Amino acid sequence: MDEGRRRLEGVLVVVAILIVLTAADLLAHYSRAPISYFVVPATALLLVATALVAGLTWTDLGLSRKQLSNGIAYALAAIIVVGAIVSVAVAVPASRDFFMSDRYADPSDALLAAFVVIPLQTVIPEELIFRGVLQGTLMKFFATRVALTIGAVAFGLWHLTSSLGLTAGNEGLSDAVGSGTFGQIAGVIGAVVATTLAGFVFGWLRRRSDSLLAPVALHWALNATGAIGVAVAWHLG
Repeated sequence: MDEGRRRLEGVLVVVAILIVLTAADLLAHYSRAPISYFVVPATALLLVATALVAGLTWTDLGLSRKQLSNGIAYALAAIIVVGAIVSVAVAVPASRDFFMSDRYADPSDALLAAFVVIPLQTVIPEELIFRGVLQGTLMKFFATRVALTIGAVAFGLWHLTSSLGLTAGNEGLSDAVGSGTFGQIAGVIGAVVATTLAGFVFGWLRRRSDSLLAPVALHWALNATGAIGVAVAWHLG
């Protein structure tokens, strides 16, 4: 297959994946429970199965036994570093307000989210989708820089719907950008930019470690310590 046809095939496959992700994102955020709880995990399993049938390997997905073993050191380092940073941020009164979200004010809710909901409903499915299937596909057809950029932007836009109303119920964000229309828009833009940057870091880590375990650990550490940090911040406050 010549380079032009190969590149076109890559574009078509990536567009198909992005269409599936757009539909899943909308369904997850605008359908009612319990359907909304299972949309993203089901989409992840569907995409992984389809990718394997279409020719991607467990190695392309970063999920071979050797890759998972190689990712342990990166995973532990990510959890330790993020945990330390969040602990300091919660301990300092000036930054503690940014953790004052109503969502995890109850410690039991925070622990359930950190160790059950976040890994099963968010982190593992999203990493399978974005750093597994999407990045694995992109790396087969495009240069590394292009693959990481497309993956990061897709990850940022994936969070657009979930960032609507982000400032509501968060004292620190409301104080920083306001709670009116401008504050809501600023919150959405800030969330998309932040998750795009995070997506680039996750993608780079997946590439650097050659393991999906590393970005899974970093993603979980950011989300889970954030939830626990909220509960601790309310306690200290």
